Amino acid sequence: MQIKHVAIIGGGFSGALQAVNLLRHEGPRATLIERRRTTARGVAYSAAHPDHLLNVRAGNMSALSDDPGHFARWLAEHHPELGAGFAPRLIYGEYLSGILEKTREADLARLSLLRDEAVDVNVRGDAVEVVLASGGRIGADAAILAVGNLPPHIPPGIDPQALGPDRFAHDPWATSWEEGLGPDDTVVVIGSGLTTIDIVLALDARGYQGRIVALSRRGLTPRIHDDVKLPPPLHDRPKPEAVGLLRHVRGRAKAIGWREAVDELRPFTQDLWVGAEAEQRNRFLRHLRPWWDIHRHRMAPSIAARIVALQAEGRLHILAGKLIGSEAAGEGVRVTYRPRGEDAPVTLAARRIINATGPQGDLRRSADPLLARLLERGLIRPDPMRIGIDVTAQSEVIGADGQPQSRLFALGPMTRGTFWEIVAVPDIRRQTWSVARKLSNAHWVGGEGL
Repeated sequence: MQIKHVAIIGGGFSGALQAVNLLRHEGPRATLIERRRTTARGVAYSAAHPDHLLNVRAGNMSALSDDPGHFARWLAEHHPELGAGFAPRLIYGEYLSGILEKTREADLARLSLLRDEAVDVNVRGDAVEVVLASGGRIGADAAILAVGNLPPHIPPGIDPQALGPDRFAHDPWATSWEEGLGPDDTVVVIGSGLTTIDIVLALDARGYQGRIVALSRRGLTPRIHDDVKLPPPLHDRPKPEAVGLLRHVRGRAKAIGWREAVDELRPFTQDLWVGAEAEQRNRFLRHLRPWWDIHRHRMAPSIAARIVALQAEGRLHILAGKLIGSEAAGEGVRVTYRPRGEDAPVTLAARRIINATGPQGDLRRSADPLLARLLERGLIRPDPMRIGIDVTAQSEVIGADGQPQSRLFALGPMTRGTFWEIVAVPDIRRQTWSVARKLSNAHWVGGEGL
């Protein structure tokens, strides 16, 4: 298959890194299509507050698969005052943007940036066509969906129309949810993961002195990165069977701790997931995912210390319970929830609700016009768990007919149904590297294609 031109839809981390890797492999030329003003940074590295830190130390955050120390060296050169710990996310955005610009400047003819929005993709025989919101069209030999994370679903028990945008912030990265708050107000955040931690830190940094209540089913919060010595790697890979894996992880957690039990599985996680049946994956999501998430995606020590301090001051309360309903009450909102393990509901008064339940993945509930159009036409389909786009192990999109689309690919978090571990930098850099090698025919080098 001759690939001379690739259209990349989405210029965040995944899309930008895909373009960089295509050029680094001396592969096809690329057109990077991004509707936002910023490129390479994505939401995570552009909408962050200066106090938001990376959740991984600099030494493990290189964007380049073949150069593990790249970010650490860049940080030492450009921001030596930060050291080699947990760098600010805005600084990491600067790093990513710099890589893209340097790559583009080295060969302007092979990488084009287009500020527009893709609204449809047509696949016709040996070519694809990307339809733009401006009315233009781009012809290419292949297209890559790098749409990043989608906004969270609206939690059951919340009617956005009834509450209005001043009482309910649906997308935590698209609204100024800190505006109009006073020291006597209460903010209810639905969720208690890393997005909630970001919201809490931003509210505190912007001077909010009121109360914050984080409500989630289990009341679990991300654990802390520390410098404990990791156990030796596992010699035998656990079987890709959910009940057995759950038993294995729980047993190891009792012996060495949850964090270590999760970390020692990292070399096997994607293979275990790929080798598991759909029912096994669903069991993992139901029974193990909450514990996996809080130990796999952790906080920097300084961030954890600030969260503990806010709790000690009585400004942050983390509750375990199920949201039942909400209704407008004057300028605020009444939130009703059932505490975990109890029968009687509890109601609390708040000024605003912020939705931090995490990115959505169910394509059938997505309002994204491009994905809705591709789903309607059968070019893409939901994965069996409905947590993203169904793709092959080579990241080729699978259509409604069950057949892979050899000229349409998908990258990043929306491919978690196939890869699971595909939300962090180390995983996405490996995926974009592999897809670039395939499109550049470099995967045949070294016997990889034999």
